[in-house]
Amino acid sequence: MRITIKVGTSTLTHPTGRMDIRRVEALCKVLSDVKNAGHEVVLVSSGAIGMGVGKLNLASRPADMPTKQAAAAVGQCELMYVYDKLFQEYSHTVAQILLTGEDLRDDRRHENFANTLQRLLELGALPVINENDTIATDEIAVGDNDTLGALVAVSVRAELLIVLTDIDGLYTADPRRDPSAQLIREVTEITPEMLAGAGGGGTALSTGGMATKLAAARICMDAGTDMVIVNGARPAAIYDVLDGKNVGTRFVGRRDT
Repeated sequence: MRITIKVGTSTLTHPTGRMDIRRVEALCKVLSDVKNAGHEVVLVSSGAIGMGVGKLNLASRPADMPTKQAAAAVGQCELMYVYDKLFQEYSHTVAQILLTGEDLRDDRRHENFANTLQRLLELGALPVINENDTIATDEIAVGDNDTLGALVAVSVRAELLIVLTDIDGLYTADPRRDPSAQLIREVTEITPEMLAGAGGGGTALSTGGMATKLAAARICMDAGTDMVIVNGARPAAIYDVLDGKNVGTRFVGRRDT
């Protein structure tokens, strides 16, 4: 199976912006084992700006574009250094790809990206993809890595996109505010009610939220790709998804009949 994994800043870092070493190590171990089992893995990883914030000792995620880009430049180095080091321990080679929205919107650039990604998988590498936050501006940005994860999954014709985040899945209401909220196990159609209840953005260091995950799910579903949201606090949940266990929320891709 060809799998795309999207991991958010809230999964990779502590609230301070510093890397959650134990969790990242567990993630790399699980993904290495998944590759050892014969699956092809593409990792879409947030975290560059968040890690840059921590490494530069900034008080919070910057609001101005130059400081965001500076934080991304610092944080991306640390992010890839850690991935390279940890995956190498399990004899897997990583490859970095940084994208802007134009790389996905322009047909020729999109084709070049897809061809490179395909060749990397054929060579047995593990591509690590992030938005090129160091140069991306509002005009050329993808916008968020949930959308990027979905676009990558569709581009590479992955059978499944697994989104690791800081919540167990899609609920009937915000479980942090409403204790009666129920986890929705399967979604075959994204309704206006779901969109209305999705709320705003993510944490102080991230740009995602349930709204961006529903937008990503719609991209996947329209292309016939399943997407599953699970809690990234336990990276071993990836095993549960691949074993067909009833975890998180599965958005079922539309199948040709």
